[in-house]
Amino acid sequence: MAKRTSSARPAHRKKQTGKKRTPVRTRSGDVFERLDRLARNIWWTWNPDAKALFESLEPALWRAHTQNPIAVMDALPEWRRESLRSDDAFAEALAKVEAHHAEYMNARTWFERTAQGKEKKLKVAYYCMEYALHEHLPLYSGGLGVLAGDHLKSASDLGVPLVAIGMLWRYGYYRQELPQDQDVRILYPKYDFSKLPVEDTSKSISVPMGRGSVKAKIWKLQVGRIPLYLLDTDIPENKPADRKLTHHLYGAGIEYRIRQEVLLGVGGVLALEALGLSPTVHHLNEGHAAFAGLERLRKLMKSGLGYDQAVDVVRSSSVFTTHTPVPAGNDRFDATLFAKYMKSYEADLGLKKQELLALGREDESDVNESFCMTVLALKMSERCNGVAELHGATSRAMWMKTFGAKKPEDVPIGHVTNGVHPETWIADEARPFYNKNLKPKWIGAGPEDNWWKKAKTTKPDEIWSLRQLLRRKLVAHLRTSLRDQLVYHNEDPGLINELYRTLDEDALTIGFARRFATYKRAPLVFKDAKRLAAIMSDSDRPVQLVFAGKAHPADKEGNEFVKKILSYTRKAPFRGRVFILQNYDTAVGRLLTQGCDLWLNNPIRPMEASGTSGMKPCLNAGLNFSVLDGWWPEGYNGKNGWVVGDGSVMKSRTKQDAFDAASIYETLENEIVPAFYDRTKAGVPTKWTKMAAECMSTCCAKFSSHRMVADYCRGFYLPAHA
Repeated sequence: MAKRTSSARPAHRKKQTGKKRTPVRTRSGDVFERLDRLARNIWWTWNPDAKALFESLEPALWRAHTQNPIAVMDALPEWRRESLRSDDAFAEALAKVEAHHAEYMNARTWFERTAQGKEKKLKVAYYCMEYALHEHLPLYSGGLGVLAGDHLKSASDLGVPLVAIGMLWRYGYYRQELPQDQDVRILYPKYDFSKLPVEDTSKSISVPMGRGSVKAKIWKLQVGRIPLYLLDTDIPENKPADRKLTHHLYGAGIEYRIRQEVLLGVGGVLALEALGLSPTVHHLNEGHAAFAGLERLRKLMKSGLGYDQAVDVVRSSSVFTTHTPVPAGNDRFDATLFAKYMKSYEADLGLKKQELLALGREDESDVNESFCMTVLALKMSERCNGVAELHGATSRAMWMKTFGAKKPEDVPIGHVTNGVHPETWIADEARPFYNKNLKPKWIGAGPEDNWWKKAKTTKPDEIWSLRQLLRRKLVAHLRTSLRDQLVYHNEDPGLINELYRTLDEDALTIGFARRFATYKRAPLVFKDAKRLAAIMSDSDRPVQLVFAGKAHPADKEGNEFVKKILSYTRKAPFRGRVFILQNYDTAVGRLLTQGCDLWLNNPIRPMEASGTSGMKPCLNAGLNFSVLDGWWPEGYNGKNGWVVGDGSVMKSRTKQDAFDAASIYETLENEIVPAFYDRTKAGVPTKWTKMAAECMSTCCAKFSSHRMVADYCRGFYLPAHA
């Protein structure tokens, strides 16, 4: 047998302590080297055969290591490794996945088929502070990251030539624990990059930071065809304070925030240069990366352009997407803090102090106004957009002063409605339904491909069978997860036994999972607890509610919402009908959006920029029950789901909450519960399945990230490139 070079120790050797284990990925031609190559392109996360292959290595380890194939391989005992090396069935499955991957990477894409002439030289740089690509990659906190991750996946599927820039977080966003009768517990596990699918590019940059500079190492993460480059300052060359810049996503403190945004924006431009990349278009996904515009100006002026010429070049080649529908959500820095880190740009751009500050002020003559990153991005980008039709209108009204506009219509902000990456969010168990009834052809698909329209001609019992399957999978998982949660916190064993008695795999299951910002009103459904209890406790027509979500660590009210809902799970009459899962992440999000029958969304209109969670149940024959905010005004047609309220906006928050809560109860009582439980003799709820088919046929293609990325490409990237 060839010499062992794997991380697992031979059975006859004693365990060595204090010595770092050698990674799995060393032996040429070995099964595990081939597996490692697959694991280092996260294309596998949206290929069901690849996921099944990695899970088969050892299902228990797969769950324990957050579905991280590299960590699983590193933890495999030697006997299992030898077993897999000699397993013909495993070898066949591995070869099949390798063939899938090769087919995907070599397929002719939508962009290759449609781009003409100079369009083929398009190269987009995409900047974002967070990316939700998979739960084992702690690079995200919420919706912005989910949107960015799906953007990269669809860019890969469509073949759009894009390179992404972000940060490699050492601790990432926090893990959440929900001990009973205590505050939400926030934890920050430290991540070992050797167990993540990131590659050291051997490149590093020096980022100007006030009077000094910060070194940043550049890592690469491959997302299908798309490279994502991640900056890391936690390296020995830096001072302790500088090493912390890539420790925590959205860490506390305004100075920490501006330093991170200098790193992303200025450092992003420098990283592209160090890698030898010359993008023709720069897309800033939210204002965090707006300093990229100033760094690009500086480089252009050093190359010989005048200030006005440089501004024209930067503006014409920049795209900016704003996600924030309220003024308070946009990052602002006072003049002193801004000057501390950006003063060098005065001399480099030939601007006076107030002229530089004016680039980030709505009122350029107001010397007391703070510097706003969104304003800088708007001024430095010729093409700007909100993330839904309603959000575009809200943004135009918000930024009238920035553009000196007298009416919102004069503000040059359009919209591209968000979408979700279908293959990421479709349940693996739904694939047979898709293959039989919808017949998708994923590889090489374009934004106009719409197999979901076939849902209208699908038999109701087929749709209902899918719904039953996914709900029962969810309930089975909840029993295990909630049991583990109770054991973890040393709870009453009686509660564990109750999970098997109360969780109902056939009950109407309503989901609410998202970031617990206060405007999303997570506890609204409990406004009239007595009325809700009457709806949920009908033994003939039971209803159960499943919650999951995190608030920002500094958001005390949001974390109180989490605690409040946790308290309802223990109180009669909601005990056994209301549940909350701790540590919300993409795995929990997938499980709930796939398994819940109904998705509840009740933000205060118009504070939801877009939202994407409600787009995901549509892919799995689920339905939406939402306020007419974000994307739902574009999705709802009266036959494919339900509306909370009537779209009216009241000045009184108390009156708005009461009105919307009453709407929830009335709709549940009179429409939703009857539609779910009124069945044919064969046990199929025809009204429900008809609405589910309508939802699939009207929403899935329209709110796909393939359509979204194609909209960016045709309406923003290619015009900017030209």
